[in-house]
Amino acid sequence: MFRLVWYRPLRLITQNGLSSMCLKLMFSRPVAFVQIWKSRFSSHSLIGNKNIILMGPPGAGKTTVGRIVGQKLDCPVIDIDDDVLETTWNMSVSEKLQDVGNEQFLEEEGKALLKFSASGSVISLTGSNPMHSAGMQHMKKNGIVVYLDVPTPVILSRLKSIKVDRIVGQSPGISLKDILQFRKQFYKRWYDIRVLCGGDIAAEVVAEKVLDAVKRYQNSELETFISTRSSVSERSMEKDSCKYFSDVVTEGLAPDGGLFVPERGLPKFTAGEWQSLIESTYIERAQVILERCIHPADIPASKLAEIIGTAYGENFTCSKIAPVRHLSGNQFLLELFHGPTASFKDFALQMMPHIFAYCIPRSCNYLVLVATSGDTGSAVLDGFSRLHDADKQRIAVMNFFPEDGVSPIQKSQMIGCQKENAWSVGVKSDFDFCQTAIKQIFTNSDYTGFLTVEYGTALAAANSINWARLLPQVVYHASAYLDLVHQGIIPFGSPIDVCIPTGNFGNILAALYAKMMGIPIRKCICASNENNVLTDFIRTGVYDLRGRKLIPTFSPAVDVLKSSNLERYLHLIANEDGQLVTQLYNQLESQGHFQLQKNLLEKLQQDLVAGWCSEEDCLAAIHSVYSTTGYILDTHTAVAKVVADRLQDRTCPVIISSTAHYSKFAPAILRALRIAEINQNPLSQLHLLSSYSPLPPVHWGLLETLKKMGNEDHQVCAADMSMLMSRIEILIQNHFM
Repeated sequence: MFRLVWYRPLRLITQNGLSSMCLKLMFSRPVAFVQIWKSRFSSHSLIGNKNIILMGPPGAGKTTVGRIVGQKLDCPVIDIDDDVLETTWNMSVSEKLQDVGNEQFLEEEGKALLKFSASGSVISLTGSNPMHSAGMQHMKKNGIVVYLDVPTPVILSRLKSIKVDRIVGQSPGISLKDILQFRKQFYKRWYDIRVLCGGDIAAEVVAEKVLDAVKRYQNSELETFISTRSSVSERSMEKDSCKYFSDVVTEGLAPDGGLFVPERGLPKFTAGEWQSLIESTYIERAQVILERCIHPADIPASKLAEIIGTAYGENFTCSKIAPVRHLSGNQFLLELFHGPTASFKDFALQMMPHIFAYCIPRSCNYLVLVATSGDTGSAVLDGFSRLHDADKQRIAVMNFFPEDGVSPIQKSQMIGCQKENAWSVGVKSDFDFCQTAIKQIFTNSDYTGFLTVEYGTALAAANSINWARLLPQVVYHASAYLDLVHQGIIPFGSPIDVCIPTGNFGNILAALYAKMMGIPIRKCICASNENNVLTDFIRTGVYDLRGRKLIPTFSPAVDVLKSSNLERYLHLIANEDGQLVTQLYNQLESQGHFQLQKNLLEKLQQDLVAGWCSEEDCLAAIHSVYSTTGYILDTHTAVAKVVADRLQDRTCPVIISSTAHYSKFAPAILRALRIAEINQNPLSQLHLLSSYSPLPPVHWGLLETLKKMGNEDHQVCAADMSMLMSRIEILIQNHFM
């Protein structure tokens, strides 16, 4: 009861016309045949009665890989072309195609799928099966669809090697490349799992990747999260209360006051996998990277694609989303300000609200609390205000910001972005107070329990302490590197440095995570302003807040003394020693300082270097760059530019994160450009800047927000915990009750 499965003909059209003798594309180490013992097709421990369904373009290697996977699982292998279509039609696929033509062929192929059933098997689809909706719905009912995602240039090369220049569905005048691109939309609609297959990867390697991906799909319990302050013994005792991605998105802060991190770390991509993304768009890269970081049990690939498309589809003014622009010499700018509120926070906060809405239970209302030093506030308000109406009724957001610690335009934005489910509250203190207050509220179980019992409302966080805020930022650091490769600036594998204006340590942590995942980042340069506690810490290992007072600067997003996300990085370099992290942060709270051990400081300095920039040097850099290039840096980017000039050795490219649009800081920019008369009206300031025809142009979103500003107002309260908690309760009563 076995048969020999040989390489079958591809139903492709060669340069000599229709042929049934085109050899199936061979990998670098082909398998001549596979024995299939049909008497042993009963359920296997990995897939049970489910089928593994391999899907992908012609030349992806579905049949070859399917045979190897079937052999490893000791289960039946079914090739739709050979075992279903040709058997059903009693003729070869190429003959059927000649007989009925392209359009009718797809319909006939779909009808054959609808009559087909199997279980516990490995099934290799044809390249055009996914174009028949009803047929694919039928197949998915009892199968896990695995997409063999091979870059189009690789497929074209493979098809050319066997003299194939046409495939099913390709009309006259349509190139092979165009039809392959057209088909991608159908592949993306149906898959449960994606397997990246770039370059000359061997079929056996692809088969192993398929099996690993299916194992991951079947075992969501392997992707749990832990607190940065939990010990090994505590984790072993808490196995019955594991936290998954959906949980940490909803909860924000760990119950012990720590931050959530993935227990097994972030996934690592091979060089070949990264290279397969060089030709991809930003949205495509985001989809691939985030699929590997978010288990499909938390968010299925199809839903994740919908969320990413909504976040980056029409809300960004630049089609490249996060373009990389050459500045001068070896310096490049990663422009992160093309979102609706003109800062890098939009990358996470156009996506995070939709992730949050999908993950939370429907039985409870949620109030999202956020503290901001400037940019986060308007980004959170804008992001959550774009939710569907039904979600707005059960999700509201409250934004706390230092009343006198943000720029006039930032404040105007936060007031202007208030909607029916989104409010801003100015606090008569600094950002550190706002951030600390929110942490204390989250860890006050009596208060949070009262809100849940009395009002049916739970609290959640949207600051970068929330894991869903960090992940989207990893994408743009990886994408920036791939863009340099795509532009021919560097070959893949050559190192780069990144320089990032840093306050709360989230953005630079995302770059460090990208490095861990396989992006060749050599050094992360941490750029501070006069609030340079991080510079001192990275240079000495001493984190010391004693005697320090926050200094308001032209770069308010960097006006931070307690950098929350630093805790995640210390947990990482301390080999997940939660007890040590707890000790350090308890000492910081009680004594105002802590010191790293020498070995940990050495680890840290392998990744990080740091410098800081004065207010005068910040303004001088803006003036100098504009004078020589016509390009206007915002104040935060200028801080990073100054530090990069001082610390980067020019032996490799350095990507400077341009974290905000200069329009948000018009008074400082006008001062830097030495314009004497500055109107105090924010809208007038933007019009004045626009008259200089700068690069990039004044941000449209800011202009629109300021034009709509009337007599909008916002709440202001004292720096008092009880008053903040009272405001929260009033908002809950007004919105949810």
